[in-house]
Amino acid sequence: MKFALSTLSTAVMTVMLMGMSVATSANTNMDNVESQNDVPPVTVTQIVDADDERQTGAATAVQTDTTLSVGDNTAINGSASTMHSQGAEQQSRLATLIDPITHKAVDNSYPLEVSSFLSLEQAQNILLQVSPKLAANEAAIAASQYQTDALKTIDNPLVFARVSASAYHVEEDIDLSSLKNGIVNEINNSVDDVIPPIPPTTDLPNFGELVGERLPESYDFNRSGSTTGAGIGVVWPIYTAGRTTALTGASDARTQEAVADSLLDKNELYNTLIERYFKAQLAIIAAYLREDAYDTLQQTDHMAERLFEEGFISRVDRLEAQSALADAKSESVNANNDARLAMIALQRLLRTDYRIKPTTPLFVSSRPLPDVSYFQDLALANHPGLQKVAAKRAQAQQLHALSDTGYKPTVMLYGYGQVEKDPSWVAGISATWKLWGGLDKTASLASSNAQIRQADLSEIEVSDNLLLLVEKNWHDINNAQSRYQALQSNVDLAAEVLRLRQLGLQEGVNTTVDVVQAQTQSLKARTEQAQAANSYVQALAALMQSCGTPLAFNTYLNAADIQLPILYSE
Repeated sequence: MKFALSTLSTAVMTVMLMGMSVATSANTNMDNVESQNDVPPVTVTQIVDADDERQTGAATAVQTDTTLSVGDNTAINGSASTMHSQGAEQQSRLATLIDPITHKAVDNSYPLEVSSFLSLEQAQNILLQVSPKLAANEAAIAASQYQTDALKTIDNPLVFARVSASAYHVEEDIDLSSLKNGIVNEINNSVDDVIPPIPPTTDLPNFGELVGERLPESYDFNRSGSTTGAGIGVVWPIYTAGRTTALTGASDARTQEAVADSLLDKNELYNTLIERYFKAQLAIIAAYLREDAYDTLQQTDHMAERLFEEGFISRVDRLEAQSALADAKSESVNANNDARLAMIALQRLLRTDYRIKPTTPLFVSSRPLPDVSYFQDLALANHPGLQKVAAKRAQAQQLHALSDTGYKPTVMLYGYGQVEKDPSWVAGISATWKLWGGLDKTASLASSNAQIRQADLSEIEVSDNLLLLVEKNWHDINNAQSRYQALQSNVDLAAEVLRLRQLGLQEGVNTTVDVVQAQTQSLKARTEQAQAANSYVQALAALMQSCGTPLAFNTYLNAADIQLPILYSE
């Protein structure tokens, strides 16, 4: 699978909406996450973005040349595969583009269109393509896999060729006087030992001097020339006692650890996306409620002004209405700013230079969750943390096997032949044992055994922590669900009280203070209920992450029977 890292340029850009409709129901099977269909673009203008609407932009993406696939327990289908195929088609247009946030040049990039109106599933699909962290993890996995592939051929025969060419020149004046004297003396001594004594009247020649006269005192040596040679050799480790298998196994286990780390980061990013996505949705609802309260208090202030002019209320009541209106306006401005900030946080995560408008509503399901043991079994079967521990244990086992090979020999075949008219060659087999020195084999084995034990104990600890985390998140969901349902009566009561207080103000029965207090209670009840819905969503996302199945969140989203209103829709 190829992943793309995309960023957004700061130039003038054109955006096409890639919205998808939000499904109101879905199959309750957690392993079946269905994607949604694309819809035509529409334009929606809302109060939150009234001050700064930037609807145009261009996106860039980095296509990493990685062919590794990272497993997950649920898959993103539909628009995800469409985006991946779109990236494949655009590989021929790869270029260097500028990241809009860091302003760094990103090589091997291609344009990527990102809508400003995004459902949660669309945002999840885009996150896979634009996240630098995920792209970096894929590069790390690829590097580890290539290292494993490189080690797999270490036992193959090594064939090499040698070619040499050289030129030489030697010039030297060699002193032969000492050699000459030695030869003369040696000859004279030998003659005296061999020839018997003769009469003194007989004169024999001096053989040493005769030979010495023919020997020079020195010799001038002067030689030059060139030589060439070529040969082919082979070295083949036919028996390494399992060292190669242990090395490749350890490298493969490191790759599995990198995959587990990538899954952990991906699940964390999914959770961060849900957190920012629905926090933005909550902030938008809060801004809408504050704006609605401000509109209501404007009507109350207008009525109070008329009643004051007609003498039905006092000046104090009139001033209280004006003060409440000013406070409502200030709170509305603050809520709008908070909503903008929440949308910017989502924008940064998806690496766009314009704000993202969420179209998937906050939701709550009135149906009870499955028993906590169901989710605990999911966590033990799917969580990447346990996969990482398993990879650590596999590494320790391979290191143990590698340490154990220190007691065994290495057998190699070798040969070398010269490429000449009358070639010479050599061939043979060798076996080597390490008798003493280097790493302590006993200590190395003890170390690997300790690492295996460490991995076994870590698995127990991680499993215990996961079970406790799943239990906590499961209870948090139930608490948020009951909280939301309990607040419904408060919302109904506050709405009815506000309606009666407004009618009472018109009849002169209630004061503006009564209306303001009723409005405050209504706003508080509706805001608290929206916060409870967000708590439910965040707890559900945390539960799915702790189970190692973050995309199963979409199944519960599509099956939810209670959805809060949204301001942005396609």
